[in-house]
Amino acid sequence: MGETDVLILGSGAAGLTCALRLAKAGVAVTVVSKGRLAGGSTLWAQGGISAVFDADDSTDRHVEDTLVAGAGLCDEAAVRFTVERGPACIRWLQDQGVAFTLDDEHPGGGLHLTREGGHSHRRVVHAADATGRAVETTLSSLAAAHPNIQVLEHHLAVDLIVGPEGRAQGAYLLNILNHEVKAHAARAVVLATGGANQVYLYSSNPHGASGDGIAMAWRAGCRVANMEFMQFHPTTLFHADNRNFLISEALRGEGAQLRLPDAANQAGERFMPRFDPRGELAPRDVVARAIDHEMKRLGLRYVFLDITHQPADFIRQHFPSIYQRCLKLGIDITTQPIPVVPSAHFTCGGVLTDLRARTDVDGLYAVGEVACTGLHGANRLASNSLLECLVFGKAAADDLLPRLAGWSAPGPLPVWDESQVTDSDEDVVVSHNWLELRTFMWDYVGIVRTTKRLERAQHRIELLSREITEYYSHHTVSPDLLELRNLVTVADLIVRSALQRHESRGLHHTLDYPGSLSNARPSVLPGRSRDGG
Repeated sequence: MGETDVLILGSGAAGLTCALRLAKAGVAVTVVSKGRLAGGSTLWAQGGISAVFDADDSTDRHVEDTLVAGAGLCDEAAVRFTVERGPACIRWLQDQGVAFTLDDEHPGGGLHLTREGGHSHRRVVHAADATGRAVETTLSSLAAAHPNIQVLEHHLAVDLIVGPEGRAQGAYLLNILNHEVKAHAARAVVLATGGANQVYLYSSNPHGASGDGIAMAWRAGCRVANMEFMQFHPTTLFHADNRNFLISEALRGEGAQLRLPDAANQAGERFMPRFDPRGELAPRDVVARAIDHEMKRLGLRYVFLDITHQPADFIRQHFPSIYQRCLKLGIDITTQPIPVVPSAHFTCGGVLTDLRARTDVDGLYAVGEVACTGLHGANRLASNSLLECLVFGKAAADDLLPRLAGWSAPGPLPVWDESQVTDSDEDVVVSHNWLELRTFMWDYVGIVRTTKRLERAQHRIELLSREITEYYSHHTVSPDLLELRNLVTVADLIVRSALQRHESRGLHHTLDYPGSLSNARPSVLPGRSRDGG
């Protein structure tokens, strides 16, 4: 059995921020990563981090833009809490060694700020078009070298361990390399496992975004909130060999236009002004629905994102990663439009927390995309996600430091019992159910919904859930089985939340209730141990 002061499940920006701040204060931390330490969703984030640095901008304007994007469901206190701490978090990252892009017009070291959809000002700090990579590689290298941080790569949490007094005491961890499951004890546990976007057939996220933390927390008794609000990024590259390569919203911030293919499959009519006066700079839900509408109306497999009107040197300088990746696939974005489609991108809901990152289970914290802090409401404003990771990673560390001394280390934990299970010789069941789940979630619980589609999805989830539970009870666990088990739980939470919302708001758009209610309320589902489910 392993043991630590704080067990952090997940190694993205949120988890590593919390780990480094705790470790600096002398706390023993164990960071668990499904793959290599620097392999989480943060690595793929292109756009940047929103924070107020422009003299013409203000905290109030950033708050207002976030509230508008959140379609009436944001918690204003959480929004202000997050936005006010943005500049300090950026300076902390700079102190850690993250090299952000500087403004050539301000040789004194001013940060270059770009603008993305929903923002009224330029306030997105970035490292070219690979901000997540700059943040993740820097923080992961610091964590790997820190004497107070133990890193467990290639480990996957099976379930949380909650003691008889209702306090988190650790988790069961599967060693993916040797297939052993062991209990890992801790005074406190931090969930930093990311979102659940792999529940959909098309996703911009890496394979590991399977809702593990949300499902585990719900099984442990935590409430989850706003799970119906799954953000679809409007522009993911349409290409057979790169199905999850994101085309950053920053292109639209620098003037890229969405256009329909013409008869010669070139960039034709620009269509966004027909849907919103802000055009390509409308919030993501508006842009994604517009693309979805045009694709269904015309039977298209993709639309074009065109930035060819900008100088070639400007494009290569501002978007080097996107330029190089597309060029390897035969698309020169300086002269050719980019074929794009929407894909599942961000989970706006999650495990309900307060502003200290505490959940309903004592000693259990949730930070980053796994959590529902009240910041995003019904739709996330662009580049607020990494900001949330940094702010709440710090908030969790700040809250843990004075509390840890009062929590004794848990005694011996129950040993993982595999005496009643066998190895499966029918793994095709897992792969088949995985594909079936993601396919009907895409078809029935996607960008545009109806009650009938949601009910169809719910029926299939019930059947799959029974089958997966039986399979889990009788066979040795594997990474694919654990992720499938978590995904079907998350799918159930999404559909149940969506069926409760009899309106269209933000990312939840249903043809049966096209209008919005005058009183916006979050969707809150009790944890399994609380409702007996």
